Formats: sequence, structure tokens, C-alpha cells
Amino acid sequence: MRRFLLLYATQQGQAKAIAEEICEQAATHGFSADLHCISESDKYNLKTETAPLVVVVSTTGTGDPPDTARRFVKEIHDKTLPAGFFAHLQYGLLGLGDSEYTYFCNGGKIIDRRLQELGARHFYDTGHADDCVGLELVVEPWIDGLWAALTKHFTSRRGKEDVGGAPTVAANASLRTDPVKPAVSHIESQIELLRLDDSGGRDSQALGQDTVNGGQTGALIEDFEPSLICSGPPLSRASLSIPALPPEYLKVRLQEPLAQEESRLSVTSVDSVFQVPISKAVQLTTNDAVKTTLLLELDISKTDFSCQPGDAFHVVCPNSEEEVQSLLQRLQLTDQREHRILLEIKENTRKKGAALPPHIPESCSLQSILTWCLEIRAVPKKAFLRALVDYTSDVAERRRLQELCSKQGAADYTRFVRDARVGLGDLLHAFPTCRPPLSLLLEHLPKLQPRPYSCASSSLFHPGKLRFVFNVVEFLSYTPAVVLRKGLCTGWLAAQATSLLQPGVHLSPADDRTALAPQIFISPRATNSFHLPDDPAVPVIMVGPGTGVAPFISFLQHREKLQEQHPDRNFGAMWLFFGCRHKDRDYLFRDELRHFLKHGVLTHLKVSFSRDVPVGEEAAPAKYVQDNLQLHSKQVARILLQENGSVYVCGDAKNMAKDVNDTLVEIISKEAGVEKLEAMKTLATLKEEKRYLQDVWS
Repeated sequence: MRRFLLLYATQQGQAKAIAEEICEQAATHGFSADLHCISESDKYNLKTETAPLVVVVSTTGTGDPPDTARRFVKEIHDKTLPAGFFAHLQYGLLGLGDSEYTYFCNGGKIIDRRLQELGARHFYDTGHADDCVGLELVVEPWIDGLWAALTKHFTSRRGKEDVGGAPTVAANASLRTDPVKPAVSHIESQIELLRLDDSGGRDSQALGQDTVNGGQTGALIEDFEPSLICSGPPLSRASLSIPALPPEYLKVRLQEPLAQEESRLSVTSVDSVFQVPISKAVQLTTNDAVKTTLLLELDISKTDFSCQPGDAFHVVCPNSEEEVQSLLQRLQLTDQREHRILLEIKENTRKKGAALPPHIPESCSLQSILTWCLEIRAVPKKAFLRALVDYTSDVAERRRLQELCSKQGAADYTRFVRDARVGLGDLLHAFPTCRPPLSLLLEHLPKLQPRPYSCASSSLFHPGKLRFVFNVVEFLSYTPAVVLRKGLCTGWLAAQATSLLQPGVHLSPADDRTALAPQIFISPRATNSFHLPDDPAVPVIMVGPGTGVAPFISFLQHREKLQEQHPDRNFGAMWLFFGCRHKDRDYLFRDELRHFLKHGVLTHLKVSFSRDVPVGEEAAPAKYVQDNLQLHSKQVARILLQENGSVYVCGDAKNMAKDVNDTLVEIISKEAGVEKLEAMKTLATLKEEKRYLQDVWS
């Protein structure tokens, strides 16, 4: 069987899941995929690899390759490597990203560009999948086209070997063939997948007798508005091309716990997880603010947990108790919630490289696993929907699930599943005859990820304490009924802090404080470079609207203590560009910022209020942080281009970070008198030098 090397670099599991999908499809197309995480360098060797290479790479919020690819990226950027180091290598790369972030698919682009510089060549054009509109819009056609590209590659190589024998690396490098292009471009793929007709590719699994007659279905529901549970024509009448059924691979046994046996998951048994009390909770916004912002202070004095100014850390949060109980009831497993789960790999499973999920610990109770290990709110992927079809008895419900996972139903999947943030519980409520076994959930539900938060305090300023701030997220989930939900972690944190926020409730001092205080779990996050410059004389520009100001509070607290400890030392200027909606509702840390300004720690404070209306003859103030940057473009350019200063951006990636990036390009272009492209290169250089740093989220 024709072999190719398949590598993935993943941050939260997306790239791995896509690589596994490619691996599973490979056999049906006559190929054998040698699948490895890119970090497993002991299991592959690109220096001597002769088979084609396929790489799936995700991107972090700051535009860097994922943590699993750090060593690989460092190794291939070794400046001693010759230009033709990978001249023998032919590859195809699929990059994953989110266009809401400034550096879209940059993790894949970094690897792609460096492989080209070292002489590697494409046998298949690079794909860039956008999680903002749905990864599947590019991923699915890219995978579909991969098999033809691999076939052409092997046919071409066999033809060359037949003519001239097995080519040497040098000879092979001189025989250039044009790479196969994906079947559809990014835009074309969206048009193709969003077209609701019956022209789906015939190489996909077609529905036969199993399918509800399209005409009959259309006649029954054409008067209804399409929704999660109901489609309309032409989709309701279309023949469907659906994914192949994912092979099942887990065998689950529920074992009644022995008397006195502890089967609950111990979260702190995981490496570097600390249980700490909340020692203080403050609402930073008024009750009539658009968003509720809370500050929590954690007592870390009895742990060896440490956090530098600018660091982020993880909060390990559980699923909603109500949602877990509802799921147990729906699965008819309420009476077995304390039973231990024992997992095995099914004999004769067709899943290649099947392994027990590493995020599900041994011998823990069912309730603990659903509470702490699985992301039960995760939007189900199409493969999961396809698997649920076979456990649904009602014909109309089966048809609708088939539509949602089909190529023809891509628009409905995006509208009614992905954009509506439908989770497993919503699906089971919407499709009452769907009764999946527990094993299927354990196979398809992803790991419950810890949530990152920025440190908003300095240990010099608050010894033994760790502070952070967050908005309590609220959103509408458009399931069959419209539901107002709180964010999983922020809703849980707000509930934990309720007793501390209520007036008149005070914790007892001294020994009883820790016992009475609500407890949460935290863990350190991988080290980053979002730190103050080593040289305190370097001037700093900080851009942080809303809760994006959090790490800059830690910067300023730290700087104030350093200035007290070293009064004779030279400290550089510190500029803060802060923004919020209303001066009197959500101006976070107003008193603290004025204190830093008064004492010379913060040399310039520029605040914009996006929703306040000027009174009388007042000039219209700067509306957003980027407007204030423009108003001070000469000073910003001087700091970055002449004084070797640094700029830090923290906050929303969707709009703010992009707008700030564009504004910095405009400022450099205008003040340095260069073209926009040259200004972009200058900003890219600042990023490479760790002088332009971002900590952003969507």
C-alpha cells in the first residue's frame, strides 16, 4: 500500500482530529498514513524521508505555531541548514486558523515558508481553513482533493523510476512537477458546500434505502421555517452525500464501586493543579453596565504557585451540575452515576491506531468524568452527527441528522449547529429518539479544556495573592427554544464568588477564612514572552481596552515597587491606552490608574469612551483605543522606531487587535514616510524581536 507521512501540530485537538480523519480515510483510497504528532521526532526523520509528507498545523491566538510544534520550528530555523536541506521532500500542508485574529493561519504559514526555503516542494497546494466561518468549508474539499494529488504524485514518481531507475535525491530535486491544486479554492468551496442541490460528489457515501424520500419530506415540511429540527426545500428534497460512519473503538463497562471506595476524580492529582480559596471578590462595573466585570483574588500563600506580571494561568472548571444531571437522565444512567467507568479498546475495531482517550482517567465515576473531563457543551462535529444517525429511530429525525452532516446541508450545519452553539444536550433534546450509548460520547466528546486568564497583580504588590478579572459571559443559544446561557467558566466563577459579593457577608478572620472561602482549581500556563522588558529604561506602550487592561495592572504594580526599591534607577516611559463604553459604568481600575499616574509610575494615560456622547460644544473625543493611538502617532512612532521601545496589546482579537495592528502600520507608514508594505515589514520585525507582543482572545 502506498505510504505517506502524516504529521499534526495541535493546541487544543482540532489539528489532531483532522489528521486522524485523513488517516482513517486513507485506507479506503488505497494509501497508508504513518500518523504522528510533530513533537514525536523520534518516530520520523524528515532528513531521510522519501514518502510524501502531509502536515496539519493549527495556530495560537498570538499567531505562533502550537506548543507541540515549538521544537520542530526551532530546529528547521537553524541558520546552519543549507538551502537544499529538504530538496528531496514533497509535501502538502493544511493550516488551521481564525480570521478574527491578526495573524490568520500563521502557524502553518511559518512552517510552510521555511520548508520552501529549505528546498521542499508542494505536491499539493496549501489550504487555509478558517474557524471563523467553519473549518469544514476548506478542510472537507482539501481532504477530498488530497487523494488525487497523492495518486498523481505516486504515478509520476513510478513513471520516472520506470524511465531512469530510482532517482537520486539530487536528480529528483531537478525534476519539478506542478503541485495539484485543491478541488476548490477557499471561496469556491464555500459556494460549493453552501449550494443546496443534489450535485454532491459521487465519491462520498451516498444515501440509499436508508434515506427518507426527499420529495415526500419536502411536501410535509415546505410550509415550515427551517430550524435545527426541520429543513426546507431544496435541501429537504435533495439526495445527500454524507461522511463515512466513524468506526467505533471503545468498549465501556460500568462497575459498581466497592464500599467506602473513592471513585470521584481528584482534580489536584493532575500535575501542577492547585486548589486555592477565593479571598476577595469585587464587582468592577455598575449594575447598569452592558457587561458585568468581576475581580477575584486568590490566596496562593500556602502553595508554590508563582505568576509573573504578564503571565496567564488556567482555571480548571467543571461542567454545569444541572447540565450533567440532565445528560445522565437522558442517557438513563442516573442510577449508575457513581459507578466506575472501565474502558477497553474493542476487538477487531476498524479504527487505525485506536487508543484510550488520555483525558479520561481510570476507575473514576461516571459523574466525575462528565463533570471534569468532557466538554459536553462542545459543538458536535459532522462525524459525531453521522454516528448519532445510527442510534436514532424516528425516520424524520434520522433524515435531519443526515442533512446536517451532509455536504448539501453545510449551510444548515453552520446556521443551526455551529453558530447556534448547539451542544450534545441540545441535540438530544431536539431529537428525542436519539439514544446513543455512553461509549459513543466518550469517543466523540473532546477534553474539557481549562480556561486561561491574565494575572492582574504583582507578587511584589500583593504577596501570596493572585488577582484576575473577567466579564461574566452571557449568550443566546438558539436551540429549539431560545436559551440565555452564561459562559461555562465565567458563570461558574461568578457563582463561586456570590457569597463574597453579597453585602453584609464577611468571612471570619484567621484560621476559619480558608475553610469558609469558596475554592477553585488553577494551574500554570506554558511560559510566554508577554513580560516587561529586562531593561526597565525601555519605554513601553500598553494597549488594553476592557478586561485587556488586566496584565497592565500587574505591570504597573510591579513597576511601582521596583521604583520604590531602586529610586536612583532610570525607568522608561509607560503609556497606557485604555478604553471602555461609559466613563461612569465600566471604567475598570479608575482609581488605581489615577494613583499610578499621580506617582509617576504611569507617565501617560489615554482613555477613550466608545458610547459616551459629547456634551454641548465639547469636541468629539477619541472613540476607540486605535483613535487615541492615531492622535499620538508621532510619540508612538518615536518610541518604536527611535527609542527601541515595546508595544503590548491585550484584549479582543475579533476587532480591536486587528484595528490596532492596522493603525500601527498606518502610523509607521506616515511618520517614517514609507509605503504600507514596508511598514508591515517593520511591524513584523518588531514581532520577531519580541517588541510587539499580543495576548488576545475571541
